[in-house]
Amino acid sequence: MVIKVFLASSSGSTAIKKKQQDVVAFLEALKLDYTQLDIACNEENRMWMRQNVPEEKKPTNGIPLPPQIFNEEQYCGDYDTFFDAKEDNSVYAFLGLPPPPGSKEAVQADKEHIVQNGTHAAENPDDSIEVPVEERNGNAHGEEEQVEAADEEEGEGGEAGDEATEGETAGDEPPAEEEGEEAVEETDEQAQVEEEEEQEEEDLQSEEEEELRQLEEEEEAEAQEGEEDDLEETQEEEAE
Repeated sequence: MVIKVFLASSSGSTAIKKKQQDVVAFLEALKLDYTQLDIACNEENRMWMRQNVPEEKKPTNGIPLPPQIFNEEQYCGDYDTFFDAKEDNSVYAFLGLPPPPGSKEAVQADKEHIVQNGTHAAENPDDSIEVPVEERNGNAHGEEEQVEAADEEEGEGGEAGDEATEGETAGDEPPAEEEGEEAVEETDEQAQVEEEEEQEEEDLQSEEEEELRQLEEEEEAEAQEGEEDDLEETQEEEAE
């Protein structure tokens, strides 16, 4: 299976160029088999990409922007979903490919499989072997005595532990003023981070809108050139 990455080689948007480079560099780092399809110089690639991106994945204007990623004919996603998969160590699942053995994604998938299905150790795999009644009763009495002894030790040690814990807690409590100052600093830092994220989203949206406008102007110019060529051919035929 070949991964298809639809790109715009002559894009005027810095944000789109950076996204395209990020996708290509990551696929090359994984040594995956992929191919780049240019939508700026090939009208067939542009039309195929637009027709095969699912409607629910398209933006409100209906025109998806590069990069768009496919596995053969199957749609994988755009840059945002690719970035989320990269952060979650699930790029192979995003691309519809099996993760290589020993990779982080393979280990994570094995852990999820164990959590979902559960594991049970075979305590007595051979049911045909019968344990004598005396041994079973003896083990039961021995376990009861061990449990009682453990409870007594926990009771004695628990009282001393509680007293020590109370003393440590009383000594470790920070002053109320320091806690208030730390809370204010954390709130200021969080507000600053949120403002920076909002500014980055606004800049990215502006660049994407500019790229979309340029693409639409190119399409209109191409259509106008085609009409002029047709008109010139018609006039030449009439002159002949």
